[in-house]
Amino acid sequence: MVAGLAMVGAALTACGGGDSNEAGTKEFLIGFQGPLSGENQQLGINAYNGVLTAVDLANRTGGLPFTLRIVASDDQGVPEQGPTAAQKLIDNPDVVAVVGPVFSAPTKASEPLYSQTGLLSVSPSATAPALTDLGFTSFYRVIAPDTVQGAGAAEYLAKVVKAKRVYSLDDRSEYGTGLSGAVERGLKQAGVAYTHDGINPTKDYTSQATKIMADGADAVYYSGYYSDFALLTKALRSKGYDGAILSGDGSNDDQYIRQAGAANAEGTLITCPCSDANTDPAATGFVSEYKKVNSGLKPGTYSGEAYDATNAIISVLRKLGTGASRESVLADFGSVDFPGVTKRIRFERNGDVQGSTVYVYQVKDGQRVVLGPVSSLVKP
Repeated sequence: MVAGLAMVGAALTACGGGDSNEAGTKEFLIGFQGPLSGENQQLGINAYNGVLTAVDLANRTGGLPFTLRIVASDDQGVPEQGPTAAQKLIDNPDVVAVVGPVFSAPTKASEPLYSQTGLLSVSPSATAPALTDLGFTSFYRVIAPDTVQGAGAAEYLAKVVKAKRVYSLDDRSEYGTGLSGAVERGLKQAGVAYTHDGINPTKDYTSQATKIMADGADAVYYSGYYSDFALLTKALRSKGYDGAILSGDGSNDDQYIRQAGAANAEGTLITCPCSDANTDPAATGFVSEYKKVNSGLKPGTYSGEAYDATNAIISVLRKLGTGASRESVLADFGSVDFPGVTKRIRFERNGDVQGSTVYVYQVKDGQRVVLGPVSSLVKP
């Protein structure tokens, strides 16, 4: 965590704007919006580092007729900060596109501003299903919506965990409610009983753990972020809960294990519409570049997606050349089609990426281990 924050800080101080650099070469700015501070900042840092890797590599080896720089705006992962963070990027005339926002609630709050000004925003990670149904005209995402993850999680709960009753708990956020709703629809379709509940983030989940124990559910699925999932897991373990404990992509970070404690986190499961680049043979080049640019750090959740989102923007800029503008970048972005690190990057008309796979992770011996895609884990 400390290394990631220090590295991000160093990168941010090097970012700036302007039509040309000191050598007179045309310069474009790519914005980044996400949580670079706050309780769940690591997911934002992971994404930012992916953007940094793509920009650094393009400037070094891309043969571009311009240079690229990054300007970042911290929304702390909360909706109240979203519009302010977005406006800072919108007000910089040299920003031609934005990677982000990272979390769903700030995305919903920010996108009206991006749409009004015609500034392209490409989220690496905002998965709330409704985001592509709200009429935003400049929003794309390179990760599948939670309709996909929820269905996969429900199938895993029904066919692998073989849960008879699931306690579906969300954090009442835009992301959490979207994911829990999708999971519950899948459970209903699979004939698995469930209890729905919501709780605002808190520092003490003891009473919530007591409710779960009394419910008799043999599995818990938490739709929220890792800082609260860690506290919930600790509370459940302290109560002696022996059922399956699961969460979604918002908890898919090593910070969850550190904050819950390795013993408490052991055996817990996490679903994510994202693979682990560190164990993907096809992503070795990306992992190598990422480590080179980010002081030896390994890619984390959303690093690969942010890298792909940035490269999608760069591919459009490369096509348009030094005459690129916000308007032309947005107009051309829908036709992007290239093999990314995480998946082939091409989009539906509503801005959703085409296709995705839901993976299951498990904490084993204090480490997150990829068990595989749901499709391969479910026995016929």
